[in-house]
Amino acid sequence: MQESADLFGENKQYIKGLVKVVIFHNEQNLYSVLKVRIHESSEPLEEKEITVTGYFPLLHEDETYTFFGAFTNHPKFGLQFQTEHFRKEIPQTKDGIIQYLSSDLFKGIGKKTAEAIVEKLGDSAISKILENPSVLEDIPKINREKAKQLAESLIAHQGLERTMIALNQFGFGPQLAMKIYQAYQDNTLTVIQENPYQLVQDVEGIGFLRADELGNQLGISGEDPERIKAACLYNVEYMCLQEGHVYLTIEQLIHKTKELLNQSKQAPIQETEISTQIIALGNEKKIIIEDERAYVPSLFYAEQGVAKNIKRILAQDEYSNLFPESEFLLSLGALEERMKVQYAPTQKDAIQKALMSPMLLLTGGPGTGKTTVIKGIVEIYSDLHGCSLDLNDYKKEEPFPIVLVAPTGRAAKRMSEATGMPAVTIHRLLKWNGADGFEHDEDNPIGGKLLIVDEVSMVDIWIANQLFKALPDNIQVIMVGDEDQLPSVGPGQVLRDLLASQMIPTVRLTDIYRQAEGSSIIELAHEIKKGTLPANIAAPTSDRSFIQCSQAQMKEVIEKVIKSAIRKGYTAKDIQVLAPMYRGPAGIDQLNLLLQDIFNPMEPGKRELKYGDVVYRNGDKVLQLVNQPESNVFNGDIGEIVAIFYAKENTEKEDMIVISFDGNEVTYTKQDFNQFTHAFCCSIHKSQGSEFPIVVLPIVKGYFRMLRRNLIYTAITRSKRSLVLCGEKEALQWGIKNNDSSDRQTSLRLKLTGNIDEDELQKELPFPVSDANIGMENVTPYDFMEPSET
Repeated sequence: MQESADLFGENKQYIKGLVKVVIFHNEQNLYSVLKVRIHESSEPLEEKEITVTGYFPLLHEDETYTFFGAFTNHPKFGLQFQTEHFRKEIPQTKDGIIQYLSSDLFKGIGKKTAEAIVEKLGDSAISKILENPSVLEDIPKINREKAKQLAESLIAHQGLERTMIALNQFGFGPQLAMKIYQAYQDNTLTVIQENPYQLVQDVEGIGFLRADELGNQLGISGEDPERIKAACLYNVEYMCLQEGHVYLTIEQLIHKTKELLNQSKQAPIQETEISTQIIALGNEKKIIIEDERAYVPSLFYAEQGVAKNIKRILAQDEYSNLFPESEFLLSLGALEERMKVQYAPTQKDAIQKALMSPMLLLTGGPGTGKTTVIKGIVEIYSDLHGCSLDLNDYKKEEPFPIVLVAPTGRAAKRMSEATGMPAVTIHRLLKWNGADGFEHDEDNPIGGKLLIVDEVSMVDIWIANQLFKALPDNIQVIMVGDEDQLPSVGPGQVLRDLLASQMIPTVRLTDIYRQAEGSSIIELAHEIKKGTLPANIAAPTSDRSFIQCSQAQMKEVIEKVIKSAIRKGYTAKDIQVLAPMYRGPAGIDQLNLLLQDIFNPMEPGKRELKYGDVVYRNGDKVLQLVNQPESNVFNGDIGEIVAIFYAKENTEKEDMIVISFDGNEVTYTKQDFNQFTHAFCCSIHKSQGSEFPIVVLPIVKGYFRMLRRNLIYTAITRSKRSLVLCGEKEALQWGIKNNDSSDRQTSLRLKLTGNIDEDELQKELPFPVSDANIGMENVTPYDFMEPSET
């Protein structure tokens, strides 16, 4: 094994052995667990077989491999071998070579042909073929085509080993190296050597600076066009994904790219060189340039699509005279009598405009009666159109005339509970199939005659485009939202842009009706909207309290609050702690550790599994982080761990966690544990679209980078019955006064109206200090895109 020592380092541990069984193999990330019969090892071992883990393509059973890495001791399963690199061992005996060449790896090569090859080329047959494939041409039973196929197959099977070694020498770990190999296969080294900056676009987890280091190692000059292009693309995509912009101005893009390129030790890059490559990227359609604005193509076409389809729906004019006003008022009066309610003038106006317009925007803060108006729209639409609201009156294939949707599962559930009608997520309505995209689109529109979309402030430009292009011509659309809440996680500010366009009939509900019920939480929310804090904020009310404490005291205070609530009969499902940041002593991560020990402490017999630094237990409250349409689970759904299975207990030989999302049980194996996290405390962004009986909200100066009015407003309006504020009054006051919502650069309003505020183009783009772990750090907006857009 001297060759191995030279290649991988003198102290590198290894085992050589026969793969007996592939216990587990993940097709997505290639993580594998193998049982290997040991032939040779760098360490003296008593075991005849060992479990080998690592990132591999699907390895063949009954084949011999050498694995390089380190021995580890698993607390439950004992000695294992964790692989960094591996190689397929080429047989060295005539019988071994014949068996190898006649295996399923090489199509068209039977035992007799393999014997003929060995008879002609001897024990070194495989090496000779790899060095010079033409040696096969003189062998009987092998024509030129078969010789070519065999040589190519041999080279392919050896290519992965050479690629992984080279990637390791470039500094890539095994997991990232396998990602790179998955992207380029046998062309990996060619791509890296010709243009390492391509990795930024093609491989998740590789940013510009990492690729630039590689480019430096390969001797690529600082002025190389591909380097400058990669920096431009990285900037425009990063700012859109991280800050929510739809475009950067050309001036901003040049400025940010110059800053990025000049971080390295390469010679400074001039702005004219950057401008030249931006033009080239535009010509290549890798970015879209329009009126001094640079777009990611998917965002440009998404805005264009939303504007086009809104104009299409607004062009319908048959609704204004569909029913005489007297008929509407008669139906409204009957509804008020039936529901024992009296609609206010603005609410009546909203219902009438909704029924007599192709599209309506309905906005308002908490307690202003948005849900009451939605119920009125549904009931009167049913009455005027003579359609039943009973699902049983419709055949299975017959579309229900009224469609209720929301961006998240929790928001849809709230909508359904409020109206008594079924509501679904936008993804489910459009039948999203993950990598296969959406089933409903312009060629296959949804059914229904009236669409009501709740929580529109959460809808980004990508999903808005998917929704509007799937709408038929003859549908009425009501969009409901609170313009003072946080904007969408993904790029764009759809609700704000639609309101600013003044193209769509709009009703703003401002009167507070729930205040009459004695809700001081609603009163506080509306004070915050105005930028003020009640003088009596520290005085407790029946539904709200403020506990003054420092950041150092936060854990102790929250522990007392939670234990007090538990003594009163509340559970983890009733109480939601919200915080704006993940890191720090009062961050989400630390608070989840505290809250898990309070709500769900370890007890004898209770099952738990460790994943990294996190321990999950039966009964834990968890939050889904990614969309999983095949399981009907979406980003933001909250569930409970209902079962834990250890690897030794199941045929898959893999640790498993089963999570129940309102009765929908989903099973996760260990490589998918990164798809969820604890939800005893969650980010304010993640809480959008939800309401909780009790909200505990810590506010301290340590959060200063995140404290803004719309963030605090969003958090407070999540509380349904009781709000407990903990922290520093000065921090709360500062956050409420800070109305710098970092307006996003979008052009949807321009595309709708043809007019844009020139000041918007001239203003300096804010580049706030960002923590990668703040807010929605686990979200991938590209989940919302069709494959052609990624």
